[in-house]
Formats: sequence, structure tokens, C-alpha cells
Amino acid sequence: MSAMTQNRLIEPNKRDSSGGIHLKASESFVDTPRVREITERAMAYLEVGYPVHLAGPAGTGKTTLAFHIATRLGRTVSLIHGNDEFGSSDLIGRDAGYRKSTLVDNYVHSVLKTEEKLNVHWIDNRLTTACEQGHTLIYDEFNRTPPEANNTLLSILEERILNLPKLGGGDGYLRVHPGFRAIFTSNPEEYAGVHKAQDALMDRLITIHVDHYDYDTERGITAAKSGMAEEGVTFIVDIARAMRQLGESPHRPTIRACIALAKIITKRGATAHPDDPFFRAVSFDVFADGRHAGVGAAGKGDALERHVELLHQIWSQRQAPGAAENATRQRTKPLRAG
Repeated sequence: MSAMTQNRLIEPNKRDSSGGIHLKASESFVDTPRVREITERAMAYLEVGYPVHLAGPAGTGKTTLAFHIATRLGRTVSLIHGNDEFGSSDLIGRDAGYRKSTLVDNYVHSVLKTEEKLNVHWIDNRLTTACEQGHTLIYDEFNRTPPEANNTLLSILEERILNLPKLGGGDGYLRVHPGFRAIFTSNPEEYAGVHKAQDALMDRLITIHVDHYDYDTERGITAAKSGMAEEGVTFIVDIARAMRQLGESPHRPTIRACIALAKIITKRGATAHPDDPFFRAVSFDVFADGRHAGVGAAGKGDALERHVELLHQIWSQRQAPGAAENATRQRTKPLRAG
């Protein structure tokens, strides 16, 4: 999940002098058995000192889950977002120039002694700060950063030593604080802008695969974030899950799209119903996810017509006799296309 998280679990927070974030758990966080199960596994690994890697497609709540786990650790958080332009200095810090000091000794009138000293002015970046002060590091979408830049993590995670440039007479390394913990998130390698992570780094992480949440969790998150009534939320989540079965990608629409659609419909006072023209149009815009961009009017019209047919089909299935008793079967049974 990106910075636009769908199951927000931190309230407005404050930073300390190191630039770290003090997190505060939110009462609105949707905590279901599936969320608790993943959280407890991650906590078991982190408590022993192993870094956790939440891997999965975009929109499945990885970043929010990382923040939730970090609140359980109860330490200041240092947040890094992966970036294709990063080098190692963007993680650990860099030389920002020199400081020059001059000492003039004219104690003896006829003798002038001058002593000059040059000191490197070094600025720590967030990884160094986290290692030094024992923060919880959240490295979001770390595989968007080139692998060579991430090489500095290898000694941190294994030997608990951060190698630094030996400047200004320093030791050239920093022993990692015993409280330091790391949580990584990543998107699949086939995504644009994503690098293949080096095997040496992956071997140091314990990976938890995060996919779309179960039905009840998706409904709970959508309701909590939008304020929509249960019937509308259920219909929207049903549509998204059906489109994952029938569409080009098993990962889209995501829960993020469900929240967006529910928020828009609630704000406008519209109804989540296939006969509501506004709902039909907005659900197509949000759930189509730009896939019909550049398509001619005729092609877009055909796609919209198929979308409306799907809305009616899902709605009819939900209203059929016995639908409540067979809800689980209806949610998992593939729908017929077109």
C-alpha cells in the first residue's frame, strides 16, 4: 500500500528532534481476525530481532499494516519511501562540506602562531538516525530503490553494524542500537519502476505475503473510511470482488477503489444501486481504473454497458431468495461474463 492508506491507524502525530515520527494508534482501525493473525506473526519475528517484509500487490493495505505493527512496538518511527533515484548516501547521509576554525596565538608580541582545523560537516539521513537511536524503520516500497543503494542494509540486518564513510577521524562504522527494528513493504517485480531485490537482502528478511483481505475485513474497512451504510458497502465490495474474478487483473479493483467510490457516493447523497445513474457512472470511472483511456466512444460505451449489466447481475443475486444464507457461496462463485 502506498502513502494513501485506506485503513488509517494513526492520528495526527508529532516529530521529535531526530525527525522520527511518534505514532498514535487510532480507535477507527479495523482489527479483524485476519489483521490480527498477520500482526501477531510479524510481532513474533520483530521481537526476536528479525526484519519483516510485507509483500503483495498495490492497494492491499501493506503500508497501513506496517504502521499498525510499528505502533505495537511502541518506538519512534523513521519512514523511508523507495525511490529509483536513491543512492546509498540518500539512506545513510552525506558530507555537506567542511567547517574551518582558526586559532591565532599572539601571546608573545613578536611571535604570531596560527592553527587552522578543517572538520567534515556530516548530515545523517533517516537510516543512520534509526540505527543510532533505536527507531523502528519503515522502508515503504523498498524495491523501488536500486539494489546497489540498498546494499548498506546487509551489514545492518546481519552484523548489526552500519558502515559509514571514514570522515573527520571517525571510526567508519556505527553499532546498531539494540532497539532498532525494520519493517519493509514491496510491490511485485512486474510493476513499473520496481527493481528485483538482491538475494542477499531477501535472505535476511522474513516475508509475509499480503493479498486482498477477506470479505468481512474489506467491508469493515470500507464502512469505517466512508461512513456508508452496510447495504451500500456490501454491494460495492461485491462488485469489486466480482470484477477481480472477471477482469484483466485478479488484484484490481483494490480496497482503495472501494473506499473512494463509497466516499463519493456518500458525500453526494447518492445511492449504491444499479438504477442510480450517478452510481453507475462513478463506479465505472473508479473501478475501470483508467483502463479505457484512449478508447473510442463506441468502445467506451460498450464497456460501460457491460459494467451496468454486471451491476444488475450482482444486485439480483444479492436480492434473490436465500441470498443471505448463501452469502459465502455467492461471494466466491465466479460470475458469468457479459
